[in-house]
Amino acid sequence: MKLFPAIDMKNGQCVRLTQGRFDAVKVYEEDPARMAQWLEAQGVRFLHTVDLDGALEGRGVNNEALRRVVESVRMPVQNGGGIRSMRQIKEKLDLGVVRVIIGTAAVKDPDFLKEALEVYGPEKIVVGIDAKGGMVATEGWLEVSSVPAVELGAAMHELGLVYCVYTDIARDGMLTGPNIPETVRMQQETGLTVIASGGVSGMEDLDALAAAGVYGAIVGKAMYEGRVDIAQAVQRFEV
Repeated sequence: MKLFPAIDMKNGQCVRLTQGRFDAVKVYEEDPARMAQWLEAQGVRFLHTVDLDGALEGRGVNNEALRRVVESVRMPVQNGGGIRSMRQIKEKLDLGVVRVIIGTAAVKDPDFLKEALEVYGPEKIVVGIDAKGGMVATEGWLEVSSVPAVELGAAMHELGLVYCVYTDIARDGMLTGPNIPETVRMQQETGLTVIASGGVSGMEDLDALAAAGVYGAIVGKAMYEGRVDIAQAVQRFEV
């Protein structure tokens, strides 16, 4: 199983939210680039980043911090948060990001997603499916749609998408364990290659995801709170 340690950026800092709530922010490092360098020194091979401000505003608010992150490490970096136009995709790729994650726009503008796939291909474009109660959430998790998450995933796979970051919002930042049944369902019923996000509380959760056959896992708060030794996790899961 592949690991994707997370750097979530707000106001240029490395932070974590609880259940996606912008009134529940904890700053872990003022300089995201310094955090990225530390993660690379632990053996991390792929970095997951999110522009939290961008998710709300629909534009690249933390692009400068993202640029510093990309330039400070050799490992590949993927990024999501507020990417809703072809111009924004190009903007992120020009910063050196290798994969762009499209969330809200995948629900509200499927033609945009289709165009992005045609131009950049499935290795560059990832769909981010965020769910609450099994339904897709959008606009930085502030709105819950009437679209079932698995239904959206199946539609995305039909368009030609390969990778999906699947987040159970109720678990995110709670350290209560990931929603493994729904994550497995997303992977098995849609044909997507799923990266689980939200709820990892320790090494046992990573063991369970790996045993369930999930392709990858994002590790955030558990790593920052010392519940997951990321160097040990890399050695255990990415040998």
